[in-house]
Parts: sequence; structure tokens; C-alpha cells
Amino acid sequence: MTSGEKRFARRLEHFLEDDYLCWYDVPVGGRSEHPDFIVLHPQRGLLILEVKDWRLETIRQIDRQEATILTDRGLKVVPNPLEQARQYAYQVIKPLERDPQLVHPPGSSLQGRLMLPFGHGVVLANITRAQFEQQELGEVIPANRVICRDEMTESQDPEDFQKRLWDMFTVQFPHRLSLPQIDRIRGHLFPEIRIRQGSLFDDASDADETESPAEVLPDLMRVMDLQQEQLARSLGTGHRVIHGAAGAGKTLILVYRCLHLARALRKPILVLCYNRTLADRLQAILAEKGAGDQVVVYNFHRWCHAQLRTYNVPPPPNNTDKRAFFDQLVQQVIDGVDQGQIPGGQYGAVMIDEGHDFEPHWFRLATQMVDPDTNSVLVLYDDAQSIYGRSQSRFSFSSVGVEARGRTTILRVNYRNTRQVLDLATRFARELLDPQEAEEDGIPLVPPESAGREGPEPAIIPLPAQPQEIEYIAGHFKRLHEQGRPWSEMAVLHRRVPAAGKIRAVFERAGIPLENLGDRNRQKSATPADTVKMVTMHSSKGLEFPVVALTGLGEMDTAEEREAEEARLLYVAMTRAMDELIVTGPPQAPFLRRIGEAAQA
Repeated sequence: MTSGEKRFARRLEHFLEDDYLCWYDVPVGGRSEHPDFIVLHPQRGLLILEVKDWRLETIRQIDRQEATILTDRGLKVVPNPLEQARQYAYQVIKPLERDPQLVHPPGSSLQGRLMLPFGHGVVLANITRAQFEQQELGEVIPANRVICRDEMTESQDPEDFQKRLWDMFTVQFPHRLSLPQIDRIRGHLFPEIRIRQGSLFDDASDADETESPAEVLPDLMRVMDLQQEQLARSLGTGHRVIHGAAGAGKTLILVYRCLHLARALRKPILVLCYNRTLADRLQAILAEKGAGDQVVVYNFHRWCHAQLRTYNVPPPPNNTDKRAFFDQLVQQVIDGVDQGQIPGGQYGAVMIDEGHDFEPHWFRLATQMVDPDTNSVLVLYDDAQSIYGRSQSRFSFSSVGVEARGRTTILRVNYRNTRQVLDLATRFARELLDPQEAEEDGIPLVPPESAGREGPEPAIIPLPAQPQEIEYIAGHFKRLHEQGRPWSEMAVLHRRVPAAGKIRAVFERAGIPLENLGDRNRQKSATPADTVKMVTMHSSKGLEFPVVALTGLGEMDTAEEREAEEARLLYVAMTRAMDELIVTGPPQAPFLRRIGEAAQA
């Protein structure tokens, strides 16, 4: 920011009420235009402002179209700042005018016109009103379209300051925008924050004007909430930690952050997670968004393999103890870094999704991989979803190399699940979700809060054995498809790997297309094929589907030392369902009984 922009930003923050939204230097409409400030108020309207730090001696000549100014490199011809703001305003309102939900309806006196007023203006941060008038600048920038230096001081009356802003409007409409309309405006201004059902981002930013209105303008436009958008835009440099409840949008923020940094950093960006299925999904999404060459996504142990192979460090002997092999694999990489065989600082940024699945020393290794010049590290964490039986001893992030004091955020609101699905999952896992506070550098347990989206009650179906469960799920999915639900919006989650073959056999007989997300040979794409997805409960972490059916509760381990871990796993599986959840299992299965009791609570 220039000094004038900083001063003006402070005045906006101090003089405007909480129902104002302000953006600074954000590209609009997926284009290269960057208005200095966009201000939105539900009743006042939309205002685009251009800030100039010019002094009187800076301006050598100016007319209504352009100005000649004196810079450190000599004279330069630039647009008149009001004309510049007007062009930005045109880019801002153009997509809004095509949205039937943002224009006055047929039959009204304002038919077809935007429901919100819009205006544009200039802030002259180093020219007083007296100087403006003495130099007759009002001939080329109307006086009511300007805020001058002495009108944006700390001592200014807030009402006078706001009046200056809204005097820039030529019309006013007696309409107050609803929250859905505000979200639609945000979605049009910044297509990158849209969320497509069953995916992370809407591709509408790539749509051209020849597409049909139904393709460009969905009736329901889901966008990041304001906290998510603010986080994604303003994470800045340094180490950051986001603690978020299930469905709070942690991965959404990570993908947005990757796309942003991919345009800004020279070195590649590394994304690490534990779940291979999630890693494949993220890599496909980022590739289709054009960041595949700049962002690499690995599950942690696959990345360790790649480091050893790339730098010719011998891997450990592959023995029958899988856990011991992976522990040795990680240690080989740590030793290679310590001995200088594997270089640190390879990446411009390092991001860790599902950080609750990481061992403490994995964080220490990962943070050594970020370039000290950028030092950009982002960790996403939800202690309630830790399902891999790792040591639950509390540790501080600073002790493992993540220096995020003062840069830690908590996301509590769950946007993924309907209220009905989330209520059942949280009642079932109540003992596991007991809120735990922690020092800022520690690890809290954050229970989710519902965003209030409504849907059908989850179906709990007792059946004698797993074959009957699978037959029931196949029949239910066929009925949903006959009612218009795409296959790609349905998923079946199972507890044990051998169940995959049984599920495939039943679904093939029923004529249901099925895709096993655990199949390493399948073609990976961010755009889902029109197939039902099959995945283990463990591998479902980080994923979401409109309709989820669970099978295999009778195979879950109820031994005392494993019960809490299995309950966490079931909680994670239940919260994959965005709209509809079906739970099947034998009547005598302890976990089915617990879910039934939670439903009656």
C-alpha cells in the first residue's frame, strides 16, 4: 500500500459500521483490473474508489480523459483517476446486470436495472479541498466525486466521511440487499471464491458471454464465507496454522492459497497430506486450474520416497512390518537432510493438509523444505479427526518448527453438512468432541457449529449382514438416480478393504457404474465421472459427497483400546455426507446401536 492508501484504509475501518464490506486491490471478474477499493453496503450500494498520492506539483496537465504527471522517471501519461475508476466500475457491474436475481423484476418501474446503486470516485490523499478548488480541478473531476486529504483525517466526523462517500452516487434505490444477494455479488466480483456442489471451486470464471444464463448464473451460488475469504486473501508470509472443525472449509482455503501463490512464487509449492486419495484429488483439481506445473501434491510417505530416489539416498529394506518400514523411510530422509545429501529450502511454500495425521517430527522435516526467503508455511489441523492411532501427546507447534504465534486462526462453522447430518454425527461423537482450549501455540479441539442448512434426517438401517447392506444401498442409489440424482453425487464408504469386491459385484449386477477411489491405476480428474464413488472410511478423509452410504459397521473394532479411535473414524465417515446420510449395519453391532441411540437423543 502507498501511504495514502494506508491512511484511507484506516478511515474505512474506523468510520464505517460492521455491515460494510471493503476489499483492497483485489482483481475483479478474473481479470487483471485491480480497483484500489471496493465498498459494498446492503442499502447504500457498491462504490469503486481510486486513491492517488499525487501532490499539486505532481500534476503537470490533466483533462477528463488523462493526466500528465511527474514521476521519478520523468513525465508519464496516465488515465484521469476518475475515468480509471469509471472503467473499473463498468467491469464490476457488467456481470451483475446479467443476473436476474440482482435486477428489478418485470413490471416494476425500474425493470431490468440493478437493484443496487453503484458509484465511483477518487481519493486525493495529498491534496486538500482548498488546493483542489484553487487549481480548478473540479473542471476535470467533479467536486462531489472526490475525497481530499483534509476530509480523511482521524478527527473527521464519521457521518461527514460517510456522506462524502455516498455523495458520489447519482441515484438511490429503496432496496436493501439480502444475504443471498450479497453472496451473489461477491461470487460475481470474485469468481475464484465460488464453490461448486461436490467440488472445491466453480469454473464459472472461465465462462464466456456466449454461454447460456443457466450455465453462467446458477440459482444457488455458494461462496466462501467472509472469514474464509479474508483468510485466503490475507494469509501473508510466515508460518500460519488454521484449526478448523470438520466441513469448515480448510481444504478450500488451501486450494485458493495455492492458486494465489502459484502466480507469485518462482519456486514450486509443496502440498503434503497423509491420505493418498486426498492427495490425488487435490493434484487433479490444481492441474485443471492451471497450477499443476507450479504446485506438487504428495501424501507424506510418497514424498519421502521421491526425496530418497531423487537424491540417490538408499531406501530402507522393505520388510513385512509396514509401520516399521515407513518409520525408517522418514528417518532416512531426516538423516539425508541433516547430512546435506538432501537439500532444504526446495519449495517456495509448504502446505500441510490434515495436519492432525502427522507425527510431530514430520512437521520439523517439512518446515526445513521451505525457502527461507519466502518462509511460507500453512498447516491445517482438526484434532477431532485424528484417526490413525498416532501419539495424542500434546505438543506446541513451535517445538516442531512451526512458528505461528500470532498467526493462528480457528474456524468453527461447518458448511459441508446439513444440520441433520451434523447433529447426528456430533451427538454420536459427543465424548470425543469435548471442547479443549489450548495456548495459542498448542492444539485445541474445536467442535463444529452448524451453518443451519436443512436436509432429510439420516437413515439408520439395521440389516442381518453386509451382503444385505450392500443390496440395500444399491437399490437406494438406483431409486435416487431414477429421481434425477447423478451417480457422481453418491458414494459408498466401507470399513475393510475386502468389502470392495463384494460392493463391485452387487453394483455391477444392478447396472450401477462404480469407481474405486482406492484404485491406484484409475484415471484421476478433478471433474468427477458420472460414477458412484467407493472408498474406505480411512481414505474418505478430506473428501465430501452429497449422498453417503456407510457399510461395514459390524466389522469395526470394539476392543477397549481401539474403541475411541474407531469412533473417530466413524465420525469422520459420517461427516463426508453433504446432504443425505445412510448408515447400515447388523442390529447387534455396537456402533450401529450407538448411532441409533444418538438419533433418539
